[in-house]
Amino acid sequence: MAASVGDLFGLVTVVLAAGVVTGLLAGLFGIGGGAVIVPVLYEVFRVIGVPEEVRMQLCIGTSLAIIVPTVLRSYRAHRARESALPDVLRAWAVPAVIGVAAGSVAAAVAPAGLFKAAFAAIAALIAAKLLFGREGWVLGSELPNRPAMTAYGFLIGVGSSLMGIAGGSLATMVLTLYRKPIHQAVATSAGLGVPITIAGTVGYALAGLRYQSQLPPLSIGFVSAIGFVMIAPVSSYVAPLGARLAHALSRRSLEIGFGLFLLLAAARFLVSLVP
Repeated sequence: MAASVGDLFGLVTVVLAAGVVTGLLAGLFGIGGGAVIVPVLYEVFRVIGVPEEVRMQLCIGTSLAIIVPTVLRSYRAHRARESALPDVLRAWAVPAVIGVAAGSVAAAVAPAGLFKAAFAAIAALIAAKLLFGREGWVLGSELPNRPAMTAYGFLIGVGSSLMGIAGGSLATMVLTLYRKPIHQAVATSAGLGVPITIAGTVGYALAGLRYQSQLPPLSIGFVSAIGFVMIAPVSSYVAPLGARLAHALSRRSLEIGFGLFLLLAAARFLVSLVP
């Protein structure tokens, strides 16, 4: 499908705006912003004619690549305050990377509908926590034993790989359900996002090599270099501003806004699953 100059200008504007929002979310919530990037890229790749069979995988792989510098900057900022939980990072890092590898393997063989359904389900779960979560929603006052923590790490990795996120939303949700202070949860989530996004980028690049002929120019497997170049620098630059913005705006208002956006994105992908 050919796009006019006006269409391309509009798309570039939307993609750059997504980069700004991505960076702000990284600073505010310790997340990479993939929940914003994936829906935007999906529309961009739809307009330029990327086949439906590989479009969602390309969105996810590109999103993971874009998030790498953002989570690196976010984690460095949080680490300077020594607010991360090193024991949790050690317990989750390896199983999370294994989970990402499992998701990358699925990208090479599974139908696009799986990734749309996964995005919708995980986005709805995160949205429910953001919109309706209460302080009294807890699973325990202490983190669980090692096997349970390993399982959490693996599931966070799988969910991140299927949705194209850094795992911050999922990790923060788990930690706060065990009464960990929000600042520690956000910092730890940012740290976990580093191995998740790096492993995910490599995994999706390799998984998409067999589909290279169906992908747009300057794609390395399921990673679009053009998408990366357009969004990554903007989101990485804006990330430190998110922490400052948190002191100027109502966090609850931002949670509600992000939760509603996730519900709309989930509905968009659910609708696309209907024949």
